[in-house]
Amino acid sequence: MMTMTVRQVRSFSAVVALCAIAVTCSKGTTPPADASAGPAGDGSVVKLLKDPAPIADFTVTDIDGRTISSASLRGKVVLVNFWATWCPPCRAEIPDLINLQRKYRDQLVIIGISEDESPVETVRAFAVEQKMNYAIAMTTPELAKVFRGVAALPTTFVIDREGKLAQRHVGLLNAEETELEAQVLAGLNTNARIERVDDPARVRLENAAQATSIPGVDLTKLSPAKRTEAIKALNAADCTCGCGLTLAECRINDPDCSTSLPIARKMVEQIAGTH
Repeated sequence: MMTMTVRQVRSFSAVVALCAIAVTCSKGTTPPADASAGPAGDGSVVKLLKDPAPIADFTVTDIDGRTISSASLRGKVVLVNFWATWCPPCRAEIPDLINLQRKYRDQLVIIGISEDESPVETVRAFAVEQKMNYAIAMTTPELAKVFRGVAALPTTFVIDREGKLAQRHVGLLNAEETELEAQVLAGLNTNARIERVDDPARVRLENAAQATSIPGVDLTKLSPAKRTEAIKALNAADCTCGCGLTLAECRINDPDCSTSLPIARKMVEQIAGTH
């Protein structure tokens, strides 16, 4: 499954390299649990998260100036899709999202959150060219705090009719799996079997909060009290690489991040030097 890191938004060379290999990507490389049964067939299996947690209230203003609040979306299944115009797998899944929005317009709302740094006019022109029939909005720091852990594009959050996170997909969506999820969550398919699974991203974020060590940061020279203070500080400060994570979460999720490392080390040095 092909994905692109959010930091590659800021790296033209990475974009060019990924565009060069995009021709080898194809949609639907991961088959559904029961491909022969199809999205609505008996015996299909849909994987949803254990203990779905409520999504914090949010409001977005789309590129046409319309305001969408999470409260107004209650009662419908919502796909919040983080994407960018330069991202090949994001572009590849647009036709499937268009078809889903058209097919389930009364039960499903799709919101595309653009991570582009280009002007909104550029994103609007792209959306018109692609005939995107769902709302498009530009990313904001507020959205990054609500939808944590967008470290790669595309990333899609599937929200149920009660406003809870039902599933999270990193990478190119599988059209049949996504349609089956929408059908089940909207109450249109009662034949599919639901399998509850852990959310790996949520587990990683929880692990960051409980961490006793941080990759690349030497905490061994600190007293137990200062070590606890440092870990709390790293869990409270946001990384500036664009991942939407705290410094601790970014270091644990992406030890190769060159942005979080010097910031985290400097913060620990400052804590070590205090009395």
